[in-house]
This record gives sequence, C-alpha cells and structure tokens, in this order.
Amino acid sequence: MNYVSFDKLEEWAAAITPSTKIIYIETPTNPGVDIIDMAAVNKLAKKHGILFVVDNCFATPINQRPAQFGADLIIHSATKYFDGQGRVMGGIILGSAALIHEIQSFARHTGPAISPFNAWILSKSLETLSLRVERHNSNALEIAKRLESHSAVKSVKYPFLKSHPQFEIARQQMSGGGGIVTFEISGGLKAGKIFLDALNMLSLTANLGDTRSIATHPASTTHSKLAEEERLAVGITPGLIRISVGLEHVDDIWNDLDQALNFSCLP
Repeated sequence: MNYVSFDKLEEWAAAITPSTKIIYIETPTNPGVDIIDMAAVNKLAKKHGILFVVDNCFATPINQRPAQFGADLIIHSATKYFDGQGRVMGGIILGSAALIHEIQSFARHTGPAISPFNAWILSKSLETLSLRVERHNSNALEIAKRLESHSAVKSVKYPFLKSHPQFEIARQQMSGGGGIVTFEISGGLKAGKIFLDALNMLSLTANLGDTRSIATHPASTTHSKLAEEERLAVGITPGLIRISVGLEHVDDIWNDLDQALNFSCLP
C-alpha cells in the first residue's frame, strides 16, 4: 500500500506500479476536510486500468455522488449519517453488478453481513436522510462562519467556506458542504483540553453524523496511533478540534462552542 499527498497528482502517478489494483480515496478527508479532485483521479485510474474507490462517508449521497465522477465502488459507513442516531453499526458498498457480485459472494462465505434488525433500522433512517443532511449542511456552514471570526480560533476548515483551499473543487463536486467542521484553537493542546472540558451540550466521542453535535480531538482519539510527525504532515495539530455539527438549533450549538472557546482563553 502506497500513501500519497492528496493534492499532488504527480505523486499518485509515480506511485502506480504494475501490481497496483486500486486507487482508494476519501473526500472530504478525515479529519482535515480536504477535497480531492475526483475527476482528475478518475482520469488517472482509467488510464492505468485501475479500480477507483471512494469513501463517501462525510459527504453522503445527498451532497456528493462519486459515480458521476467515475468511481467504480463507493463506500459508506452507515453507522454515521445513514443511521443518524448512533444506534447501529453497518456499512454499504455500491458499484456495478459485476463488482458487487464478487463482494456479495465474499460476504456470504466469510460473515461480514449486517443483521436483519440493523438493516431495518437503517432502511427507516434513509427516509429522513435528505432532510437531516440539509440541516447538517446549513448548521455547519453557519458554525464555520462564526468560528472564523472568533478570537480564540486560529484557523477553520469547511468545504463551503471561501477560505477553504479547495473551495472551487468542492463546489464543483458537492451540492452541500456536509456536517463536519474542523478548527484549530489558539493555545494548542492545553487550550484544546480546556475547551473540550468546558463543553456542556456537545458530546465528546469519536463518532460523527449524529443528530446531536459531537466534538472530537483527533490527535488523542481517532488518529492517536499515528506518530506525531505523521499527524502534523496531514495537518492534525495538537490543538485541532473536529466538530460533527448536529441538528440542534444553530444558536444552541454556537452558544456552547462560544462559551467553551472563551473559557479556553482564560489565563
């Protein structure tokens, strides 16, 4: 397995060998919400006869449809937005009938299949997915805008903020910015710990895509197994916070974030 810089396609091309079978991407990325140009990656994959696989968990099929950009397989963690309430674990793989037939055969013989009850819960959750994602989108964009102007925040990243480095690409391949906002607190790890401890309404967990808003510290949770230099190389600083913006009233979400940020600034 070879890892490459998300924004340097020359590295992607150089990493391809005769034994390369798949190009696997996640866009937006976790936790940095960087955007990968799917059309460009698809062109590279097709040139070399390689399968193009996209993890579409953050965007959901409401905000982004990788098949329109050439993806052969699309993967979702149904545990996240598809369920939306942190009740079940599941996953979804989408693709052509031929590819899915091979995957289905593997799953039937080796066991990674969802239970009927969890499948039923997810089928009910899908009935409200589009409505929920619309609220996630609007709440997250508003929270991102407010964070940008807060004195305790060093930087903010959200796909539909004009300050996002890949804003134009995001607008080309996404219909909404999604529910994930990341920001770096001034004061690093110490300030980040104070901020998280001061939150009242937001949950502290590594999950995302819930109806409730969730705060996560990637460096000590989801990406803690990476070496420090590896985390810094992909922008995961000690003060980085990932917020999964929920469906609560946007002012309630902001009031909790604002008071915690102000608390983190105290000497």
